[in-house]
Amino acid sequence: MTVKKKTYSFHHVVALIAIGFPLLISLLKSDDRPNLVGIVISDEKPRFSMSSWLDGSYQAEKEDYNNDHWAFKEKMVRLNNQFYYKTFNQIRVNNFVSGKDNYVMSEGYIFSAFGDDLLKEDKVTDQLTKARVLQDTLKKKGIDMLLVFAPGKGSMCKEFIEDKYIHPVKMTNHGLFTSNCKKLGNNYLDLYTYFEKLKPTAPHPLFSKFGHHWSYYGECLAVDTIIKTIEKLHHTDLPDIHWDSVEVVDSARFRDADVLASMNLYSNPKQNMKLAYPMVQFEADTMKNRTRVLTISDSYWYGPVYMGVDQSCFAGGQFWYYYNKVVPSPRDVPVEVWELDLKTEIESNQVIMLLYSDGNLPTFGSNFINDAYELYTSPKTYYVRNERKKQIQAYAKQIRQAPGLLKKSTQKSKDLNITLDSAIKNDAMRMAGFIK
Repeated sequence: MTVKKKTYSFHHVVALIAIGFPLLISLLKSDDRPNLVGIVISDEKPRFSMSSWLDGSYQAEKEDYNNDHWAFKEKMVRLNNQFYYKTFNQIRVNNFVSGKDNYVMSEGYIFSAFGDDLLKEDKVTDQLTKARVLQDTLKKKGIDMLLVFAPGKGSMCKEFIEDKYIHPVKMTNHGLFTSNCKKLGNNYLDLYTYFEKLKPTAPHPLFSKFGHHWSYYGECLAVDTIIKTIEKLHHTDLPDIHWDSVEVVDSARFRDADVLASMNLYSNPKQNMKLAYPMVQFEADTMKNRTRVLTISDSYWYGPVYMGVDQSCFAGGQFWYYYNKVVPSPRDVPVEVWELDLKTEIESNQVIMLLYSDGNLPTFGSNFINDAYELYTSPKTYYVRNERKKQIQAYAKQIRQAPGLLKKSTQKSKDLNITLDSAIKNDAMRMAGFIK
């Protein structure tokens, strides 16, 4: 009996190479971390233990790690994103969409522009009433409080929004906040309306195609207006911002293409928009730079921080990002607001400024107003509640600083269609034992 010799066809060889090639590359490649923006990658390899093996957690974490670090991860993600962008005009950035003429913007900011996220008016009046009490309380201590309403890209670029989002506007959160500020006597600056008036005659774009925030040019105008407003409110003289020349280029700088970077495309589209970049200078007068301003804001204030406003004009005042991250950190390690004494921090400033864009008005102040109001009107209950809050925040900070934990919270936010902060808080409460 003769045994038939097994032969392999060309197709078998090709299939074997295709299956084994990525593994071979992964073994030979020294740095397999994908260079992708906005995607949480865990660099810590799972540690094997008998308990993790038996409960299946090691296998799951190892699979997740290998998925993040396989040789062609970056290239495949970029090619996939390129396909969706070119074929369907879709961008693979969470909650962002591509509109007319390649304008990209947050879907949430589109909803804000048309009042689809409208709050109940009693909720707005409750917040602003507390803010007015806080404003009067701080004024007695020589501290002024200013609320600033910044324009969102959806509101300022409606002509580039896809038709499916467009409908008549009855009321927006911006309208509710500004009208109630007038009634209650809150100190406020309406940059939203200011930009609306500027737009028809502005010599340069106030928003860029591939940026989420106002353009650098718009940012400079906003900073100049904020400085003048604080000078009038606090009866002080701050260092001025000025520029003698403006450079106009067709390639976005700074944050004018921050969404484009997050799109993680294989080949970026050509930028055909002329953008302006003032050659900014700050008045170098240390005698004027004595009014310390604490800014509580969303990501809109990161631009002025990079510009140097806090150091050059606000006497080294801090920026509390969403009333959470302290910028710059007062220590050698990252610090969050809950780790500081709120009363001491507030009273070390001469001006407290809350600046939020219209897309974030539903969470205006990120709970700062509620905390500060309770601190000054009912300190006993504030400190009791704050102790419980600290336990949760300690775990939340741990999650934000551990890529593996952060990735799980990020996935939960997508699965449950909730904000990342809500998912982190939920996980932190579970870690603290407050929920099961």
